[in-house]
Amino acid sequence: MNIAVASGKGGTGKTTVATSLALALQSSGTVEFLDCDVEEPNSHLFLKPVIDVREAVTIAVPVVDDDACTACGTCVEACEFNAIGGLKDGVLVFPELCHGCTACWVLCPESAITPGAREVGVAESGWSGAMGFHHGWLRIGEAMSPPLIRAVKQRARPADFTVLDAPPGTSCPVVETVRGADAVVLVTEPTPFGLNDLELAVDMAAALGRPAGLVINRAGIGDDQVHTFAQAHGIPILLEIPFDRRIAEAYSRGEPLVTAFPEFRSPFEALGQAVQDMSK
Repeated sequence: MNIAVASGKGGTGKTTVATSLALALQSSGTVEFLDCDVEEPNSHLFLKPVIDVREAVTIAVPVVDDDACTACGTCVEACEFNAIGGLKDGVLVFPELCHGCTACWVLCPESAITPGAREVGVAESGWSGAMGFHHGWLRIGEAMSPPLIRAVKQRARPADFTVLDAPPGTSCPVVETVRGADAVVLVTEPTPFGLNDLELAVDMAAALGRPAGLVINRAGIGDDQVHTFAQAHGIPILLEIPFDRRIAEAYSRGEPLVTAFPEFRSPFEALGQAVQDMSK
C-alpha cells in the first residue's frame, strides 16, 4: 500500500506524522520511506538512515546540430515549454526550461536534434534499521523537481507499505508525489491559515481521485473551523496530536514522535489501520 502524507502548506508537522507513521507501520509489515520534498528534505534528520547508494539524476535535453538544422521551426512549434527559440538561421536551446518530453528530436524532419543529458539532482537510498529509505537533493538553481521526485519513487523496493513524505503545497511536485498513492493523509493545524490551505489540499486529492483523511496537529490552538469543514465534506479525522511544548522540543532534537513518546505508538498504529480501511 502506498500512503502519501501531504499538507497545503509548510510547517504543519507533515514530516513528524510521516516518519512516525512509517515507524508504527513496521509492526504490520515491511516499510519503504520516500522523502519526496527534494527541495528541502529533512526526514533523514529523524530516521537517520545509512546511505549506501548515491546516483546523479538526469533528464534528456535537445542537442542541436547547427550544420544539419534548416531552421524550419518544427521543434519550436512542438515545444510547449518554450525551451527552444527560433532564429533566422537556426534555433536556440534553453535547457533549464526543457521537460524532456522528446517531441523536438522525434519530430525534427532533418534529424538535426539528438538527446543530451542535464543533471537535475541526486537520489540517495539506504536503510533506517529494517526500513528502506530514499530521498533526493535538487540541484541548486534547478526549477523543476518532478523529474527528481519520479526518480526517488522509482527507487522504492517492494514492501507492504510505502510512505511518501510530500513537499508542502498543492503544486506540481505534490501532484507528482501523490499520483499513484492508494490514500492521502493530509496534515493540518486548527487555524484559519491551516483551513485555507487544507481546502486546496482536499481539492487536489479529489482531483486525483485519492481518498483522504486528516491528521490535526497542534490540536487545542486556534478554533474549530477545521472540524466543521471536515464534517461538512465527509472527511474523516484520523488522529489529533495535542499542542505540547515537549513535542516541539523532541522535534528540534530530531526525535520521531513515537520514539520520544512511546504512548503515541498505539495511536499511530491505529492511524495506519484507519488509512488502510479508508482505501478499501
